[in-house]
Amino acid sequence: MGTSRRRSSVCALVLMAIMLAVMLGACGGTTTTAAPSTTAPPATTGSTAASTTATTEAKVFKIGMTQIVSHPTLDVAREAIIEGLKMEGFEEGKNIEIDFQNAQGDMSIATSIGQKFANDKKDIVISITTPVSQAMAKTNPDRPIVFCLVTDPVGSGLLKNPDAPEGNVTGVHDFYEIDNHLNLIKELLPNAKTIGLLYNAGEANSIALVVNSEKPKAEAMGFKVVEATASNSSEVLAAVQSLVGRVDVISITTDNTIVSGLEAVLKVADENDIPVVVCDVDSVERGALAAYGMNNVSMGNKAGAMAAAILRGTPVSEIPVDTATDYELMINLKAAAAQGVTVPEALLAKAVKIIE
Repeated sequence: MGTSRRRSSVCALVLMAIMLAVMLGACGGTTTTAAPSTTAPPATTGSTAASTTATTEAKVFKIGMTQIVSHPTLDVAREAIIEGLKMEGFEEGKNIEIDFQNAQGDMSIATSIGQKFANDKKDIVISITTPVSQAMAKTNPDRPIVFCLVTDPVGSGLLKNPDAPEGNVTGVHDFYEIDNHLNLIKELLPNAKTIGLLYNAGEANSIALVVNSEKPKAEAMGFKVVEATASNSSEVLAAVQSLVGRVDVISITTDNTIVSGLEAVLKVADENDIPVVVCDVDSVERGALAAYGMNNVSMGNKAGAMAAAILRGTPVSEIPVDTATDYELMINLKAAAAQGVTVPEALLAKAVKIIE
C-alpha cells in the first residue's frame, strides 16, 4: 500500500508539471524575472518642488532665466540671482540646470523664449526687467515666475496684490523713489533749470517712472522738462543729440533701452559739457556723473532666495513682492571733470564709492 501511494504522488507531480508547461506556452514569448518586492518605487517628478527632502536632493530642477538685453546693471542682477540660489543650496551642476536666454531687446524674441520655456516644462522661470516678465507671464500662465528689476508689477499687469500674489508671479521690484534722484540733481547742480528726460516711451517701466512720476515732480520742483525718446538702442544717439543746447542736465532712470546705449549718451554729454545723472550705480561705473541708487546685488539675491523657496514647495501666494531697502550714493569724479561739474564736498562725504 505504501508503494501505491508513492506512485500516486509521482504521477500527481508529473501532471502538475505538464499543466504548468502548457500554461506558460499559452502566454508566448520569453519570461522575465520580477524585481524583488523590496525595491523602492521611483521618485516622482513634476513642475513643482518635490514633497520630500530626499526627492528634492535627487532632482535637478530646470530653470529658465531671461533678460531683455545685455548691460551691466542687468548682468549684475543676473549673477546676484544665481548667487542667491547658491546661498539657499541650489547650485548649477548639482541640483539646478539654468537655461539663460537673452531677448536682445526684441519682444518677439522674448515671446519665443517664453514659449521655449513652456515647451521645455521648466520648473520655474526667472525674468529680469518688465518687458520679458510680461512675455513670460503670457506664455507661462501655469508655471512659477520670479521677476527682478520690474518697476511697477501691478501697473504692468503682472499681478494685482503685491502683498499676496494671486497667480503664478512674484518677485523683486525696483520702483525708484524719484525724489531721491531729483534732490541729488539739485544738490549737484544748484543752477540747473532744464532737465532732459531720456527714455523709451514703449517701456512700461519708463512710463511709470519717468512720465507718471519724474516729469510731474521735476516740474513741481521748478525744473523745465525736455523729453527725448528712443524706441531701440540704435536711436539713442539721435535722441541725446536732440537735447544738446536745450538742457542743463540729462536724467536717466532705469530705462533698459537708454542704459544699453549709455556709451552714446556719455560721448555726446562729455563733448558738450552736459552732466548725466542716473538712477543705477552700475551706470556710474561706466561714466555717468552720479547716482543715488538701489543695490542691484541685494535685489538679485532676494529674487534668488524667492526662487529657492518655490523650488522647495512654498506657494507663490505666500511670497510677497519685495524690493531693495538699501540705497547708495556713487560719484564719478572723472565724469565730473569731463562734464564740467564741481561736486560739492558734502556729497562726496556721503558717497559709498567715489571713482577718480
